[in-house]
Amino acid sequence: MATAAKIITHLRTLRSLRDSEGQRRYGITPRGEHLGIMAPVLREIARRYHPNHALARELWASGIHEARVLAALIDDPRQVTRGQMERWARGCDNWGATDACCCVLFDRTPFAIEKVHTWSRHRAEFVKRCGFVLMAGLAVHRQELPDAVFLEFLPVIRREAVDARNFVKKAVNWALRQIGKRNPRLRRAAIAEARRIRRIDSSSARWIATDALRELEKSDGKKAQKARY
Repeated sequence: MATAAKIITHLRTLRSLRDSEGQRRYGITPRGEHLGIMAPVLREIARRYHPNHALARELWASGIHEARVLAALIDDPRQVTRGQMERWARGCDNWGATDACCCVLFDRTPFAIEKVHTWSRHRAEFVKRCGFVLMAGLAVHRQELPDAVFLEFLPVIRREAVDARNFVKKAVNWALRQIGKRNPRLRRAAIAEARRIRRIDSSSARWIATDALRELEKSDGKKAQKARY
């Protein structure tokens, strides 16, 4: 039977200084131990152990960046609690860990929508990012959710579009684009919201809106053109 200690020992044999330095150049700068293992390698390891809630909790507790990403990949969303989500979100100190937690694990939990609204108001950069990555994850992975859920997210996106912190504004933009790509109704709503955001006197809001419109209007135009023939 695998134990967290054995897995961590294996992870350390895969340490790559070159890759950890490369990840740091792209903004993955964890406070804890950083081994530089690439995401495809971690996904392959995760397939051997998923799902395993107890093991995931042990791996997260190690504080090692790659072990934490692996924890998000192997945990069972049916066993994740609100308290765990809160602790892990507050423990995220880089976008790699944040995105693994929110776009692989947390978006499958019954508390995801609730946490979107809580975290999107948070002052800490990566907790706030959690809220918007969670929006994007829900838009992609939760096909059973009604449009009303995502329409309620749009004013939240507009409210927070003035946050100029890099990892927040990129997540806000991601959430807006993914909501708009979910279906034609939400595309129209996201385009209208992006146009409202673009009028805000904020460089981050203009960037978020302009980038989203570039993708959503192009997609909308292609669909309209196809419909004419």
